[in-house]
Amino acid sequence: MKKIVLVSFVTVFTSLMLQAQCPLEVGGKQLNAGVGFSGWGVPLYVGLDYGLVEDITLGGKLSLTAHQGNDLIIGLAANGNYHFNTLLDIPKEWDFYAGLTCGYFAYSDFGLGLYAQIGGRYFFKNNLGLNLELGGGNISGGTFGITYKF
Repeated sequence: MKKIVLVSFVTVFTSLMLQAQCPLEVGGKQLNAGVGFSGWGVPLYVGLDYGLVEDITLGGKLSLTAHQGNDLIIGLAANGNYHFNTLLDIPKEWDFYAGLTCGYFAYSDFGLGLYAQIGGRYFFKNNLGLNLELGGGNISGGTFGITYKF
């Protein structure tokens, strides 16, 4: 009986520890907003991530970029990311991820775009942090901003 209680306790404790290391729990949401940098200008963006399964998020992003003073590039994209916190035993204040983004960029002949990204977040409060993401592909650049978990 003592062994069953001990095994049960260790299993529950381990599960809670692994859950605490996940950057965004299953069903959790986080809002991201900020500015970017690219060869086309300085985009402003807002995005939402959703915890699909442990360590995997799906999300969307809307960006607006003033190009050459007069033109406006509008981007609407969907992304998927794998978060390395559980795999690499990273403290819960940090979130490191990589993934793919596919989007539509309304400007002259841009059309559809596909790119890979790597990024990270540092949460200075349980639900508030800073994010930095770098991307490459046919739309290269990056973003810097804030993240709010809710």
